[in-house]
Amino acid sequence: MKFILIATALIGLVAAQQKYTSKFDSIDVDEILKSDRLFKNYYKCLLDQGRCTPEGNELKRVLPEALETACAKCTDRQRNTSARAIKFLSDNRPAEWKVLRAKYDPNNRYSTRYQSVGRQQGINL
Repeated sequence: MKFILIATALIGLVAAQQKYTSKFDSIDVDEILKSDRLFKNYYKCLLDQGRCTPEGNELKRVLPEALETACAKCTDRQRNTSARAIKFLSDNRPAEWKVLRAKYDPNNRYSTRYQSVGRQQGINL
């Protein structure tokens, strides 16, 4: 009986870890992208040039894995928000987008991998 309880608890723990935390999913990313002040704070955080909010720290922590795994642990909302953010950056802040790409994709590995998916969503990687 103890084994069944422990196995059930472990299965529950593993299942809970299969997705990134959704506690920041209610953040208004559009507001951040459209505000020069807010955008600059997150931008500097991602580049290790400024202080990070808890949301910024979480993004920095999961971003490399999310890029590597095609966002396998992302919720649907996180995937949609990521696509909107990438489209906004590539369309409206190309200089900053280029710097972020250089930091997180220096060999264009992910840009090449996700180019066709991006094109389907109207994103120019």
